[in-house]
Amino acid sequence: MKQCLVVDDSSVIRKVARQILEQLDFSISEAEDGQVALDKCRVEMPDAILLDWNMPVMDGIDFLSALREESGGDQPVVVFCTTENDYDHISRAISAGADEYVMKPFDREIIEAKFQEVGLL
Repeated sequence: MKQCLVVDDSSVIRKVARQILEQLDFSISEAEDGQVALDKCRVEMPDAILLDWNMPVMDGIDFLSALREESGGDQPVVVFCTTENDYDHISRAISAGADEYVMKPFDREIIEAKFQEVGLL
């Protein structure tokens, strides 16, 4: 079973993402900010990361930059999931190493389609 780390400061978003991803046969772990996520990745690198942009302590871009510097940090497929939808934000996310970009709010169809596009399903 593939493992996905859901990183979002909203417990509601984490819960919704967990429900969707478990239905798609993923094992889920959660983090409420980028620093907690980075600490978890240092213990066990997930197959995929669903990542919010705006979070306290360490935001999504800072987390992604730090992740890609870690040993094995080039391996997880990272899907940004955020309300930030302008070209600059999308460009920055892709430049920092994101594999795909999803807008909030999302549903199962959107997550399933994006995860298929990046080869996780």
